[in-house]
Amino acid sequence: MNNNIDTIDLEDELFEHFRFEVPKGQTSLRIDKYLMSLIQNATRNKIQTAATEGNIFVNDATVKSNYKVKANDVVRVMLSHPPFENRVDPEDIPLNIVYEDATLLLINKPPGLVVHPGHGNYTGTLVNALAFHFENLPMNSSERPGLVHRIDKDTSGLLVIAKTEAAMTHLAKQFEAKTSEREYVALVWGNVAEDKGTIEGNLARHLKDRMQMAVFADPEIGKPAVTHYKVLERFGYVTLISCQLETGRTHQIRAHLKHIGHPLFNDERYGGHLILKGTTFTKYKQFIDNCFKALPRQALHAKTLGFVHPTTGEMMRFDTELPQDFQDCIEKWRGYSKSHGTDEVEE
Repeated sequence: MNNNIDTIDLEDELFEHFRFEVPKGQTSLRIDKYLMSLIQNATRNKIQTAATEGNIFVNDATVKSNYKVKANDVVRVMLSHPPFENRVDPEDIPLNIVYEDATLLLINKPPGLVVHPGHGNYTGTLVNALAFHFENLPMNSSERPGLVHRIDKDTSGLLVIAKTEAAMTHLAKQFEAKTSEREYVALVWGNVAEDKGTIEGNLARHLKDRMQMAVFADPEIGKPAVTHYKVLERFGYVTLISCQLETGRTHQIRAHLKHIGHPLFNDERYGGHLILKGTTFTKYKQFIDNCFKALPRQALHAKTLGFVHPTTGEMMRFDTELPQDFQDCIEKWRGYSKSHGTDEVEE
């Protein structure tokens, strides 16, 4: 039996759990190290065991753990059981429903709630809640019920959920065609120089930290992303801004703002949990610590969502208040900037 037939027979008994396309700029790296940086909670021992058991494929052929990935490789981790994230157990998790009709619903997601099951988060997600509260939601292209789009675990704000197949298709096309309206409010480090501007740059996985996205100048790497921003309020060492998404890439706002030197306040993944601007005084450090405690997550809220209703054709626009933790943090900065005269700080 030739190798090709062996591979086909083996894959018939396996289920794809992870799939990664190695970006163009990736340097040569052992596959066990590469997968460790991409798969949350994966240990090197587990990955090496998977390789030994023939569960790691590169370009449809099994590889050992010492294989070195190269640009354009397609890496897949195949296991003998279906991935848990495709099994959704209904859970009685309360939902903050902003609007609902027979076709769709709008949810105001609290910070800390994961949107869909994935490695390390198989329960307690928004999708588990949706499965409890609604029956027969349509599946999206990733086999996740109802989801038209997503926001990160520690980002709060609006999500639209499709209740019918027709609504799923109609809404997904709007997001793909960039006709939906999405506005986020963000608190960022530094005094943003321009009152408004546009950030453009292809986004792909960071070459060293695979849990981050990064901007690449090479147009052949990653996917195009466009973020428009405007300043809402200045506090000197930080700035409150509004971001309008033209595209909706993974971590788009977080990566774009870091790229221009203004990471989100308290965004641990992108370095915003460090004191990046301000004085060296102990009292200032204590003030920042208090802000971090008030807002123990990245300062990002999906405030406004607009789209054409799939059935009526009406343009619908929904808006939410900033969550209390976000408001508390802003009030602390507002008070600090007024009492210390930092609202006119130059960067």
